[in-house]
Amino acid sequence: MAKTKAETRTDIDYSQDPINTKLSAGDKLDLLRLMVRIRRFETVSLKYYQQGKMGGFLHLYIGQESVAVGTISLCGENDHIITAYRDHAHALSVGMSMNECMAELFGKKTGCSKGKGGSMHYFAPDKNYWGGHGIVAGQTPLGAGLAFGLKYKGLEGCCLCYLGDGAVNQGAYHEALNLAELWDLPVIYVIENNGYSMGTSQERSSAHPTIGLAARAEAYGMEWDQINGEDLYEVRARTQVAIERAHKESRPTVLEIDTYRYKGHSVADANAEKYRTKEEIQKYMNEHDPLTLWKDQLIQESLVTEDDFKAMMKEAGEEAEAAARFAQQSDFPEESSMLEDVYWEVDNDTEAGKTGRHFFH
Repeated sequence: MAKTKAETRTDIDYSQDPINTKLSAGDKLDLLRLMVRIRRFETVSLKYYQQGKMGGFLHLYIGQESVAVGTISLCGENDHIITAYRDHAHALSVGMSMNECMAELFGKKTGCSKGKGGSMHYFAPDKNYWGGHGIVAGQTPLGAGLAFGLKYKGLEGCCLCYLGDGAVNQGAYHEALNLAELWDLPVIYVIENNGYSMGTSQERSSAHPTIGLAARAEAYGMEWDQINGEDLYEVRARTQVAIERAHKESRPTVLEIDTYRYKGHSVADANAEKYRTKEEIQKYMNEHDPLTLWKDQLIQESLVTEDDFKAMMKEAGEEAEAAARFAQQSDFPEESSMLEDVYWEVDNDTEAGKTGRHFFH
């Protein structure tokens, strides 16, 4: 079961993994286009946030695009997604539009959560996307619950539950792992390890062996793996193993995907270049950028050119700017809607919703 960090860094050609050989040329270009759209959505969001057009927090995914894109590209009809507050990329990866995502950042009623959730609370139940959660590790028991629901209904599917490296030290995460193992739940916990818990390096925040954070799964008798998150082929190949385990055996897995964020924990993080050096950030941008690496891979495969890539970037930037215009032109929610979307029972006028027991007066 156990895999050391050294064992995860091999010279395997993951492009030849069966799940990747099934990709058509169009599929590969679509993956590149999606990564570009995420990058441009985030940069345009940053621009308007810095102009004071948005309230609340803004947690950007720049530098981590291959993780969400690679893992979610494997999902089928009965696979579900739940994540933490750095949730824009996952939303776009499941097919949510830039318009509804951007409008949510601006707090407008045309947003995916009617302007009431903001950056950290994207939802699209029709796309099996369950958020967007602001409480650190708060989504991890919910991920187990989604997996429990699939097993209860006898559906072949799984829940991909994403968390940051800081969330592995929260009690809720360990309670969720315990139940997932006890009940054989088809849940995959994806640790997006960008090395820093807010502004604290992993070395200072997490007691762990040199083999990494996912190895804690061994305490629960659970399978785990550690993945190079900058390689889209590797992300897909090794995540597919966990998905098949969930689908065919109804067994949980912990995946630790190494990645890096170029910006701070949130845009409000004024110390992003103090707890990390500028040289460290630049090195990742120059040598480990997942978007550049995937583009270069497709150039090598003669599927795209530099000019094609520039055109993609331009098109995605125009789409993001159009989404910002849509958001700014949209209306804010009415005050009368303030108490809507709080309790499902009340909104749907069920018997339980009529009792008043959901309130404290």
